[in-house]
Amino acid sequence: MSYVITPPATVSVPVVGSQQRFPVGRIYCVGRNYVAHAQEMGFTGREPPFYFIKPSDTCLVVEPGQTASMHYPSLTKDLHHEIELVAAIGIGGKNIKAADAKKHIWGYGVGLDMTRRDLQGEQKKLGRPWCIGKTFDEAAIMGPITPAAQAGDVDKAEIWLQVNGKDRQRSDVTKLIWNIGEIIEHLTTAWELRPGDLIYTGTPEGVAAVVAGDTMTGGVSGLAPISVKVI
Repeated sequence: MSYVITPPATVSVPVVGSQQRFPVGRIYCVGRNYVAHAQEMGFTGREPPFYFIKPSDTCLVVEPGQTASMHYPSLTKDLHHEIELVAAIGIGGKNIKAADAKKHIWGYGVGLDMTRRDLQGEQKKLGRPWCIGKTFDEAAIMGPITPAAQAGDVDKAEIWLQVNGKDRQRSDVTKLIWNIGEIIEHLTTAWELRPGDLIYTGTPEGVAAVVAGDTMTGGVSGLAPISVKVI
């Protein structure tokens, strides 16, 4: 097949213990999915789930054992970190039941949903989409994926983020408002999941700003951690 322009390369994420890589499709993000974080954002902590999507080419991939560099994005003076457990989809589908959801998950990884908080806030006040606050180059940081069979009990895992060696976020996955199965059941009533899709499942309390020179390190128990320096 011939194209009028060269198509972009496939974005891919390393797989723990393998030379193969996981190709990234759509990136779905669940908003306000930990009770304490929802409350610190001014909500009750039990609203129905909602989503936003980031293109695969906004993904900054962290290779195993390395510290990735994220460029401080334009237009913002309030760049926030949000550490998240990410589910990587291996089998697609629509109207997937929560009880069957884990059959569709290939593996799990650690991600950061980076947010231009000031721009997001401006759009909220105007009743406009948040795209400029959530979707920008390197806004979806993603670490290596651990196959589901090797990931342990992610439903009870600790999740944490440090900035320059000091705790910012620390919680556990049991505190998700909507668990992974419920997320997939609800999400697939609206979209058909495809192999390669990533689901960022939400962030706990403690989100805050980072500046150029800061190093973020984060993880979920049983999964490969990530390290990212803002430049």
